[in-house]
Amino acid sequence: MFYTRKGDQGYTDLLGGRVPKYAPRPETYGTLDEATSAIGLARALASSPRTREILVRIQRDLYVMMAELAFAPGVEQQRYHITAEHVERVERETDQLAAEVPLGRHFILPGDSVAGAALDLARTVVRRAERLVAKLYHDGEVHNDQLLPYLNRLSSLLFILARFEDREAGVTPTPAKEERH
Repeated sequence: MFYTRKGDQGYTDLLGGRVPKYAPRPETYGTLDEATSAIGLARALASSPRTREILVRIQRDLYVMMAELAFAPGVEQQRYHITAEHVERVERETDQLAAEVPLGRHFILPGDSVAGAALDLARTVVRRAERLVAKLYHDGEVHNDQLLPYLNRLSSLLFILARFEDREAGVTPTPAKEERH
């Protein structure tokens, strides 16, 4: 069965409570669900096996994060928890790719390759999720101080992966600022 009939009145279950579907936690883990779906699209379009492997790990991390946020405040659990090790892995992958893909000193317009554009779109959804997690954290709704660094580093990783996929496609990124002649 694909439905429970329990959400028909605009409420959803947290693990340990029931809240409106528009409450901050469901809004946040719903945005993370969008992010992992956008990352899945980018993974399906990626030409590099390396990119696909990195994106699978990220999607699994985001499922851990969604589960962590699905627990009601005050429900203690350790099984689903983003850790400093998750953040460090994302930083290592970003640094390795950045060493291989030279970046200019200008903003880039998304869309030079299909996979790169999908990664840029996924990055923007991750940035929105980061803003929502920041609100939960600043409001005292979540206490894991690794969630924000993870999402912040993840947006950087998705940016450099987009440039990596652009390079793999043989295209040069288009600068946002028009060059004057």
